[in-house]
Amino acid sequence: MPDLKVAASTFPYLYNKSGLDTLKHLHGMGYSLFELMIFPPHCWPADLSGDDRKAYKSWLDGEGARVTSFCYPLIDNNPNGVDRLMRQYTLDRYKEAIDFSAELGCPYVVMIPGIYGGLIDPPKDWLDDWFVETAQKVVEHTQGTGVRILLENVPFTHRPSAQDMKDLAGWIGDVGVNFDVCNSAYINEDVGDAIRLLGDLVENVHISDSPADVFKHDRLGTGIVEPGPAMQALKDIGYDKMTVLEIIADANDPANDPDGDLKASHEILVQHGWEGVL
Repeated sequence: MPDLKVAASTFPYLYNKSGLDTLKHLHGMGYSLFELMIFPPHCWPADLSGDDRKAYKSWLDGEGARVTSFCYPLIDNNPNGVDRLMRQYTLDRYKEAIDFSAELGCPYVVMIPGIYGGLIDPPKDWLDDWFVETAQKVVEHTQGTGVRILLENVPFTHRPSAQDMKDLAGWIGDVGVNFDVCNSAYINEDVGDAIRLLGDLVENVHISDSPADVFKHDRLGTGIVEPGPAMQALKDIGYDKMTVLEIIADANDPANDPDGDLKASHEILVQHGWEGVL
């Protein structure tokens, strides 16, 4: 299996740079493949003018670069919220993300189940019904766009595990999985077994690191994530798609060094069989 390609997430720069300026910044570090965060003011399709949208496309085409996935984090939205108006709001934002993704020729939009774990939560079967209903409407909007929806395993949702992703994918239909290695390790899954369980449902991968006791997405080599077993499992399932370095360290905080985090993490990935920066 050839070395797996690596994309860089724009997550650290949400409040520091626009989405396009972040792509240019990361390109200066040697990246030409990106996961673009959908988040205001960083990159918010509803606020982008026609010229703004063309500027993204023009720059990407001119540099031979690609946005390989869009990610809409669980902030100010909830696809399985109790309030139907929140579910509709979230659906509308996903539709905008899909439309912009199609304009840029990006194949994937990542979708996350809603936040879970308050003092008194709705029954899980209610949350499942609401999420599946919203997700199916999101998937319906992708028809004819060339964009595919990927579900992500996230610890603070009501469906955090690999088995949960497999179950949800079966209920929703016509979706894949964005498998997050760090998220899986944090909930004490065997990451390799989780990847093998999902098999060809895995169509995109996130990787970062975290301590065992505090949920983070730090540079690799600082916590509980072991890239080697993850790579072996990806080889076992014949995975040949993208791995996204999803470091979350606010670039506005002078104590953080997201550029250094990306560089150090990518060097570790190369040691385990991923492709280096070109």
